[in-house]
Amino acid sequence: MSVYSAFARYYDELTANIDYGKRGRYFDEIIRKFKETEGSILLDLACGTGSISEVMAELGYDVIGVDNSDEMLGTALDKKFDSGHNIQYLCQDMRRLDMYGTIDVAICALDSINHLPSLEDVRKVFENVAFFSELGGLFIFDVNTAYKHRHILANNTFTYETDSVYCIWENTLVPETDEVKIDLEFFELEENGLYSRSSDSFSEKAYSEEDIERLLEECGFELLAKYGDDSFSPPEETSQRIVYAARCIRNGQTV
Repeated sequence: MSVYSAFARYYDELTANIDYGKRGRYFDEIIRKFKETEGSILLDLACGTGSISEVMAELGYDVIGVDNSDEMLGTALDKKFDSGHNIQYLCQDMRRLDMYGTIDVAICALDSINHLPSLEDVRKVFENVAFFSELGGLFIFDVNTAYKHRHILANNTFTYETDSVYCIWENTLVPETDEVKIDLEFFELEENGLYSRSSDSFSEKAYSEEDIERLLEECGFELLAKYGDDSFSPPEETSQRIVYAARCIRNGQTV
């Protein structure tokens, strides 16, 4: 996976439309449907710049954020300094997770699972979460659907403009695999009135519901629910995102 060195500098500006407070409260509501939350240790996988970690800490969780980008975590630490929340951040690839102890809840938001390049990589993440979860611990994550890859992201190009940066976001769909290759070009306005240019690239893969559910079961999870498009309704054919809720019933520390 890319560490998003250029993207990290502009990530918060370019995702300013995301209501992180609403999204964090949505995850909290799912968690509370299946588990007591008081004193829970929560792992935020692929936490990025820490926006959801901050919300979950505000909601009372003891949060550990993990991300593979030093640049993203640098911004997360700035937010932690401003908020005063006691969040622990670790720079790790979630496929090689190494925790100091067990966790009660793990979340993985904003299609981070789609950024994994293969089903084997997804398996590694699921195995790691199971290994470090308490029995009965929850794993809540979302994935973009094949429908979104084929019809929304597809071969489209998007442009974003803020006060300090202009971004061209170009997608290339690989129909055989439903993978979307993403190329980003950033043009940042400098103090001298000229623009500096930087770029980044990564890809997202769409994984089927059948594959996700099979891997959850094989890695020691019980599927509790799945929801379409950040709701509490079942996914539909045109759902762009599926949110999974699973419980750890067998972890690596007990088998």
